[in-house]
Amino acid sequence: MIKWIISDMDGTLLIDHNRLPDDFDEVMEMLKQKNIMFSPASGRQYQALACHFPKYKDDLLFISENGTYVCQHGKELFSYTFSPDNVKCIFESIATLQDVFVVVSGKKNSYVISQDPAFVEELNLYFTQYEVLDDFSKIDDDIIKFAICDAHHHNARENIYEKLSFLKEKMQVVLSSEVWVDIIPTGANKGLAIKKLQEKLNIKPEECVAFGDYLNDYEMLQSVYYSYAMENAVPELKKVARFIAPPNYENGVMRTIKKLLAEQK
Repeated sequence: MIKWIISDMDGTLLIDHNRLPDDFDEVMEMLKQKNIMFSPASGRQYQALACHFPKYKDDLLFISENGTYVCQHGKELFSYTFSPDNVKCIFESIATLQDVFVVVSGKKNSYVISQDPAFVEELNLYFTQYEVLDDFSKIDDDIIKFAICDAHHHNARENIYEKLSFLKEKMQVVLSSEVWVDIIPTGANKGLAIKKLQEKLNIKPEECVAFGDYLNDYEMLQSVYYSYAMENAVPELKKVARFIAPPNYENGVMRTIKKLLAEQK
């Protein structure tokens, strides 16, 4: 019996960068009738996720910032933050990179310095609330994530991810797309957040469904039985998934949920 469905956003649930499927409300009503919980799980900030679901922002359980910040009913359930030493180490490491842009995410807000047009275009796809600073040292917030953007070249794997791989001894470096790399605290990812919630809510992995498309969904798919990689997912994710869903641009998440609900009757 399915009790909880979790879905990544970009490349998974969304038909494009900012559009929910046309039948999303219909499926949400079906889930409500069956008392099945739904959660967006994304690298996006909490505020951006909440803005995507104005009708459901007080109902959904939000797994934001790749599992570092989890909220329900507008309140934090738990979070993971960086130590000051790790923050310093990350800034020093990012300074060695060329032609990249940084978003520092805290509990209260997200922070940027650059207003490069290509970066701002990418930024506005995923962050609805952020503050422009002239110096990151002015941040007065608990830091939960660094997002590094390759807005000009769209080759984040080579230009960011591989060059920062040495940080994996102290924290997690996650390739989130062709454009973005996220750095999050050790012990935090979508999968670990889901496992913590499964214990808290007394839900078993075999009662959970998850959908994803990129490497920041890797642990999430391992935390549930019904693990779906989208047809448009990266090959590494398909290897760990038990099932393949139709691509996001063919409404794969909604189609698969309807099929699962029909089979559960």
